[in-house]
Amino acid sequence: MSELLPRGWREHSFGDLCERVVNGGTPSTDVPSYWGGKTPWVTGADFTTHGIGEIRRFVTDLGIRSSPASVVRAGNLLVVTRTGVGKLAIAPFDIAISQDVTGVYLDRTRADVGFAYHLLSRELEELKKLNQGTSINGIVRSDLEGHLVRIPGSLREQQRIAAILASLDTAIEATEGLIEKHKQIKAGLMHDLFTRGVDDTGHIGPAAQNLPMGWRWVPLGQLAQIVSGVTLGGKGPEAGVTVPYLRVANVQDGYLDLAEVKPICVLPSVLEQLRLLPGDVLMNEGGDFDKLGRGTVWGGEIENCIHQNHVFRVRTNRASLLPEYLAFHSESAYGKRYFLISSKQSTNLASINATQLRNYPIALPPLDEQARIVQQISAANAYRLGLGRAIEKLRMQKQGLMQDLLTGKVRVPLHEPEPAVA
Repeated sequence: MSELLPRGWREHSFGDLCERVVNGGTPSTDVPSYWGGKTPWVTGADFTTHGIGEIRRFVTDLGIRSSPASVVRAGNLLVVTRTGVGKLAIAPFDIAISQDVTGVYLDRTRADVGFAYHLLSRELEELKKLNQGTSINGIVRSDLEGHLVRIPGSLREQQRIAAILASLDTAIEATEGLIEKHKQIKAGLMHDLFTRGVDDTGHIGPAAQNLPMGWRWVPLGQLAQIVSGVTLGGKGPEAGVTVPYLRVANVQDGYLDLAEVKPICVLPSVLEQLRLLPGDVLMNEGGDFDKLGRGTVWGGEIENCIHQNHVFRVRTNRASLLPEYLAFHSESAYGKRYFLISSKQSTNLASINATQLRNYPIALPPLDEQARIVQQISAANAYRLGLGRAIEKLRMQKQGLMQDLLTGKVRVPLHEPEPAVA
């Protein structure tokens, strides 16, 4: 660290700020009396981006005494230094730790736990790099204790910084909770829309034994033209043209990820045959189970774009089937279930072919009702996008504040003077 220290700040080795640092361990799983007690026991896998997740295992006092496991008291730092390296938490209660985790007891007269939590969330990225390319797995305790950190000499300043960053964490977690709740609400909405329909006033229809009145089952192949894309591999034709093409990775569930679109050289005739037009529905042939059949509507985002053979292009007859309705239909629980049941499956992979896609039964309402269904789901998606933008803004705001506040570049106001600690 070559920059000048901000006024009132101090530089320490991290170990110098600790009263003690403890390692963890695992009681023998061959001894039943070591397990099923009252003390939570965690590994690196139990940590989330916001701390400790769901507790999966508990140990007995005998298990703790008979193993290297340590119990870290509530309110102290937990640092994942092996599997899941770099994750952090403040112990919400007394908790036993495995060898994946290091417990840190700070000298509370010199360092605030909340401040240290946010400081380490930045510093651990540097520590993780120290042993990259070596046989050492994770962060070595001596590296953690010897790592130089800069902190305000004033505990009140540390606490004020921690409070500001914690308020952003609270806002981020609350927004994430809204997103998860909205996913469930949207799933329920889609179920009702595709099984009960919606009338011309926008109200969900009554429960139907089979299909709502005026609806019918129609195979997708009778409502659309389905085309597979270009096969990759080999040298491109000499008289070809280079154009962008979409891969499975570009076609997400309800949206397109166009951050990386690769080029391919094809004959002009292939470009004419496979060129995507606005309103085409792109549906994945397969891959991981979550990729199977997922699709979205192409909006003409890239000129002269085609698609590879693992992505189907579905061009609907718009006099019968709206492309947006088809995309939402395939996103529904019914659509996902059809593709999963119909697919050819191997370990963690599944795929569908063009015949199965043509046979996909569409619960088809009249066009005006399709439009109303599309409108309601689109409104739900717009709300979800708004939440996504809000959480991204909060994360960027926190990242910027961490850079400013944890380095002393921006100082927080203190209402009362406080003598600095040594």
